Amino acid sequence: QVQLVESGGGLVQPGGSLSLSCAASGSRFSVGAMGWYRQPPGKQRELVAVITTGGNTNYADSVKGRFTISRDNAKNTVYLQMNSLRPDDTSVYYCRLVVNNAFIYWGKGTLVTVSS
Repeated sequence: QVQLVESGGGLVQPGGSLSLSCAASGSRFSVGAMGWYRQPPGKQRELVAVITTGGNTNYADSVKGRFTISRDNAKNTVYLQMNSLRPDDTSVYYCRLVVNNAFIYWGKGTLVTVSS
């Protein structure tokens, strides 16, 4: 079994920055692609960014140039640096990991609120 622990959400003013992290722990597992998704109030969950084991990244158009995804393979941790935050970035953010090339794990979510 793999456990995911997310951290870093909170309240920030428009134009501000936040950093999220998601750490995986457990025994005898390997992590493949790692990603962040978000679910705005009243809307469906959507992709924010993904990063492969080799470091290739892909971003939603709405966050390109503002958000940066990265990973630390030694720590089985994925990060999301969010800059120039806007009110429409307000969402619950979830990390998603592919484990052992077969299983998908989701974090419990962390709330990011962008408001003045």
